[in-house]
Amino acid sequence: MIKNVGGSERFLRFILGITICGLFFVLEDNLRWVALIGLWPLGTSAISWCLLNKMIGRNSCKIQHSK
Repeated sequence: MIKNVGGSERFLRFILGITICGLFFVLEDNLRWVALIGLWPLGTSAISWCLLNKMIGRNSCKIQHSK
């Protein structure tokens, strides 16, 4: 897997993921499970790779890795 999520984007995804996942403790009943959507940006920031970026050909990672 070639990394396609750069440093500043990783940071923003991490903050967004933590914020959305934090809604789990604020929302009530069945609506709270929607907050698990925040796992997507958390996961992509952790592994520096995003399927959606790959599909549209976007790469914000400054360091180019060979295959």
